[in-house]
Amino acid sequence: MTELQITKGTTYPLGATITKDGVQFAAVLNKEGDCGVVLLEKNTGEKLRIPFSDGNRIGNIASVFVKGLDTSAYDYNFYCDEEEYVDPHAKRIIGNEKWGVKEEEVQLRSGFGTVYDNWEGDEPLCIPYEDSVIYCLHVRGFTVHPSSKVKGAGTYQGIIAKTDYLKSLGVTAVELMPAYEFEEYTPPKKEENKDIMSFFEEKPIMPINYWGYKEGYYFAPKASYAYGKDACKEFKDMVKHLHKNGIEVIMQFYFPDNVKQGFIFDSIRYWVTEYHIDGVHLKGSKVPISFMGTEPLFANTKIFYHYIPEQEIYGTHEVPAYKNMCIYADDFMYNMRKFLKGDDDMLSTMLSMTKRKPERVGSVNFITNYYGFTLNDLVSYDKKHNEDNGENNHDGADYNYSWNCGFEGKSRKNAVLALRKKMMRNALMLVMLSQGTPVLLAGDEFCNSQNGNNNPYCHDNEISWLNWNMTKPGKEMLEFTKELIAYRKESAFLHAKKEFTMLDMYHCGYPDMSYHGEEAWKAELANYNHHVGVMYSSVQADDMVKLWYVAYNMHWEKKQFSLPKLSKGAKWQVALTTGEQVKELEGATKSSTYELAERSITIFESVSHKL
Repeated sequence: MTELQITKGTTYPLGATITKDGVQFAAVLNKEGDCGVVLLEKNTGEKLRIPFSDGNRIGNIASVFVKGLDTSAYDYNFYCDEEEYVDPHAKRIIGNEKWGVKEEEVQLRSGFGTVYDNWEGDEPLCIPYEDSVIYCLHVRGFTVHPSSKVKGAGTYQGIIAKTDYLKSLGVTAVELMPAYEFEEYTPPKKEENKDIMSFFEEKPIMPINYWGYKEGYYFAPKASYAYGKDACKEFKDMVKHLHKNGIEVIMQFYFPDNVKQGFIFDSIRYWVTEYHIDGVHLKGSKVPISFMGTEPLFANTKIFYHYIPEQEIYGTHEVPAYKNMCIYADDFMYNMRKFLKGDDDMLSTMLSMTKRKPERVGSVNFITNYYGFTLNDLVSYDKKHNEDNGENNHDGADYNYSWNCGFEGKSRKNAVLALRKKMMRNALMLVMLSQGTPVLLAGDEFCNSQNGNNNPYCHDNEISWLNWNMTKPGKEMLEFTKELIAYRKESAFLHAKKEFTMLDMYHCGYPDMSYHGEEAWKAELANYNHHVGVMYSSVQADDMVKLWYVAYNMHWEKKQFSLPKLSKGAKWQVALTTGEQVKELEGATKSSTYELAERSITIFESVSHKL
């Protein structure tokens, strides 16, 4: 080893920081004792301890600066007395590179970060919420199935390989389930003196935490999700590549209650500055969301959380120049599922969900997510089927508000299959035609199924992997999804920056949003009704008035709708439907009556008079 020069360090940043003069080590010490850095020679396993001297401490932070250290030849850990432990701020974790396998005698080590000088001017994209379509995926499960036919299946490289697919689908962001380092493998517990009855009664312990919602190493990208040896570089390559193709990167972070708020803030700050990510979806009850919402560094970073305390962040009258905070909650999902399957007393709630657009924060809409049924399973199962999880089907949500369309599980009945197809299209329409930011679960666009398992957290197999060998219904659903997302992008009423007022804000003769029923301008919102028409208006660049009318019918019978009267020479035309093809409507200037098929949604359009 080259002779090292040890000098006094500084308090921040914590962890190991490489500079042109050497390496700074800083750690939080919560107890007294002989503490410091232990250098681990990669080839020989030789250890060298460098203690933190008393003069190098400020508060509970101790530090040391080391000159002459060849970081390519060493890993490191911290120690206190005889205990060695991984640096919680480590930029890389060594020893967990192979997915699902970890020898018990292998101790994880802290690795040094690498300098990345290949950003090529990359910057976060800052796509507004009203223009965003988010695609939620599991890095491994997205491409690990052999049918993906990509280089680097199950890795960041696999996502790069699927970029053209993501672009053709029309999404503007990928939301990654935990992709920071975590130990997914849990060796089965071995306990002696167990009698035979307790052995059979005991719940089996699943060795794989496939999802990763556990305490992790929050400063390091997951090594087993990398195709090559350098996960840090590969993750940055992925971000840069997606950015070049107009796709943002949003990362999920789960923080258990024992993780300190300052640590949470530091880890997110690191990912935003070091990895150029566009947003974070934060999970955990102790997240310092108010503090993060007022941090200037995050002003252009999308921050998703189940609750946004607007008053604490913005005060009374402040409206942010760039809306970066966003509510990511389940209320849309459960309410729209009830409306979808035809529950009573859901019409007013559905309209409220469709119209919702907070002034100072965003809100996302989804009808499926990684927890719960996939879209295909939502219309194929009344009950969860989690037997393969080894918990006697006791895990996962009991209330899914799903409907199997008359037959539980896989079916060959044409009537059942046709209804499921329509129901899935209806569900996607409900998401894409609402004012919040849509979130699409990976695989829903081609009828991916988990065989009724609504909690496959422990399955690293075909239950959780996407199978890219699409069936005919899967291909049809994919084309419909592409068409629907494209329609959302091109339709002005789905890009409003503020919530609709239900008034004639454009002085064009029509309110910006209005409700209708079997009679135009008269919505019937009784608790037993399941159908309604919603009309939107907008003034185009050429001063023409554009109208959209969305007819929703979740009833099991056909319903009549009267579309509002148009100006002379204009007529209603069908733009998109989840039901059968629609014949041209009668009447050009008078109100048009339309019979909407049971359990279907149809969009009508009209370019009316000039202002």
